[in-house]
Amino acid sequence: MSGAHWSVIGILALGAFSIRVLGLIAGGRIRASRHAWMLDDLPGLIVVTLVAASLTGQPLQTWAAAAAALGAAVLTNHVIATMVIGVAAFAGLSAIWQ
Repeated sequence: MSGAHWSVIGILALGAFSIRVLGLIAGGRIRASRHAWMLDDLPGLIVVTLVAASLTGQPLQTWAAAAAALGAAVLTNHVIATMVIGVAAFAGLSAIWQ
């Protein structure tokens, strides 16, 4: 590899490290502020964002399976049950609609 390649790798590594350090600093300041309640809901919001983004452009059976998984999550509040119901719904709907 050339020197330019190593420079890009170094800059990207420094950028990734800087983002993590700034995240730690910002998280510490948020925990000490009156906005600390937001950190409690953050993991769930990240999951919802990832699932919503992955549903973009998907067929109807994927949306129906996601709705079934959401219903299971609300009713049971159990992660494994939610995953099993979502996968079973997707498998069943995919078999029916093809």
